[in-house]
Amino acid sequence: MSDPLPRVRVTGPPRRRADVVRPAGAREIDAESALGEVFMRSLLREQLVLALRVLAALVLTLGLLPLAFHLFPSLGDVRVGPLPLGWLLLGVLTYPWLVLLGWLYIRRVEDNERDFADLVSVLPEAPE
Repeated sequence: MSDPLPRVRVTGPPRRRADVVRPAGAREIDAESALGEVFMRSLLREQLVLALRVLAALVLTLGLLPLAFHLFPSLGDVRVGPLPLGWLLLGVLTYPWLVLLGWLYIRRVEDNERDFADLVSVLPEAPE
């Protein structure tokens, strides 16, 4: 029989090396300087605008369905195959629409964060 392999102590993921140079923009944000605050405000503003756009799309589509059925009561009598239109819209088509909105929102948020990280990483070193 061959010799068993020596035991290896596993203590966790490797620690970040101390000699890693962080971009100047990241140091500005960590230091909470005026420039870092401008960077963070711009990112938060972009994320807020995106969230409001998605919320507006949700309100203008699903939020107005009850109003449409109230204003046009004859829509309640419309059938698509064996299902009433209301059931089809609210019970079947709502969920794919919510998944699509969520997917688009996440993609755009990640794009915003990637653009922000690129911006912060190319910031030149500030003279002292």
